[in-house]
Amino acid sequence: MPHRISYLLVDAFTTTPGGGNRVALVLDASGLAYEQMHQVTTRLGQIQAAFVTGWDGAGFEARFFAAGGEVAFSGHAAVALVHALAQKGQAPGEKLYLRTLHETLRARLEGGQAWVETPTPRFRDPPPWRALQGFIEALGANERYLHRGLPYGIAYSGLWTLFLPMVAPGLIDALEPEMEPLAELSQKLEVATIHAYAPYGPRRFYTRTFAPALGIPEDPVTGSPNAALGALLARAGVVPRWEEAVHLTITQGHRMGGPGLVEVRVEYGPAGNILGVYLGGAAVVAESGVLTL
Repeated sequence: MPHRISYLLVDAFTTTPGGGNRVALVLDASGLAYEQMHQVTTRLGQIQAAFVTGWDGAGFEARFFAAGGEVAFSGHAAVALVHALAQKGQAPGEKLYLRTLHETLRARLEGGQAWVETPTPRFRDPPPWRALQGFIEALGANERYLHRGLPYGIAYSGLWTLFLPMVAPGLIDALEPEMEPLAELSQKLEVATIHAYAPYGPRRFYTRTFAPALGIPEDPVTGSPNAALGALLARAGVVPRWEEAVHLTITQGHRMGGPGLVEVRVEYGPAGNILGVYLGGAAVVAESGVLTL
């Protein structure tokens, strides 16, 4: 018997349809098998999709898929999912919980924005300079592009990401990456994405994300890498730790014609240790429909 599956296409980190980063959502995926969720992602022609496979009160089981299969977490999909659940009246209150493959993450609605806790940040040793040079060349840049006062390195908040600080947003927009060598370098370094970032004001950054190793040449407006950027900057002491929580504003997507705005909140303990990283953003439903499998 064919399955009729209701879906939404939602643009995250924007209030304008066509901006931000689009994701497919299935708010009732109970009973769908792994293969069917992967098939829905492919059939809807979206880079990523999120599925609610079960719920109990304020707790929702969420699974995330990309073109290559299931992933542990997707930041923009989680933000879109919280907005969609609230809009459909399925979230019983302002606070809810997303049970992902590995962690239960807190989420809430605040002032029209969804705030979603990201997976616990982790860090790896920075790559050697020779490896870094390969990425710089594959991006179409050179050493003069690099900002010497900001950290580079590898961090995780859902995806292992290589961070490259640039001197100015204009240099980031000037990047013309070669995807094949960039994918090979990413696989060798065991990172999913490359995140170039530059400051443009106090606690404000401009970014671009490349993920050819995941089959995504450029991700328009990302969640997980921007959350991990906040954790990396906090760990390096670039943003002060004595405030208990620091807010960062990140803009992305201008180069691709669909700008978005990402808010990142890093919370600290009394000793300056990172207690949690949260993504904040708006979202808007661009399309709804029914798919038959």
